[in-house]
Amino acid sequence: MYTLCLKKDFSARHYLIGGDWGDENHPHAHDYKLELRLSAAKLDRHEYLVDLVDVETHIENAVAGFRDSMLNDAKSFAGRNPSLELFARILWDDLHSRLEKYQLSGMVVRLWEHDSAWAQWSGPI
Repeated sequence: MYTLCLKKDFSARHYLIGGDWGDENHPHAHDYKLELRLSAAKLDRHEYLVDLVDVETHIENAVAGFRDSMLNDAKSFAGRNPSLELFARILWDDLHSRLEKYQLSGMVVRLWEHDSAWAQWSGPI
């Protein structure tokens, strides 16, 4: 099985809702790191898993609506707690729809909130 990983850094703000999490209930920023791992059993006719430039563009477009913004104000978080886990799933869903054209067998989105905390969502494509 081949695996390829791409990374993208971006910043966004949020505050947690629905519980008492101290300072996390107040607006604050994170420097997120998105890791996208793609897997497939075969390479294409050029011996690539995917076209990196194409996938980098899709990653950029997926995070563009969140970069330097308040996650709580984003439509995809409407009425929902903008947790790290949910954010990873939202990015996975977006990237899944963008990458369906590739012959991939699986995809993992790992989202780092800081150096010691990450969440991920994975699944078949």
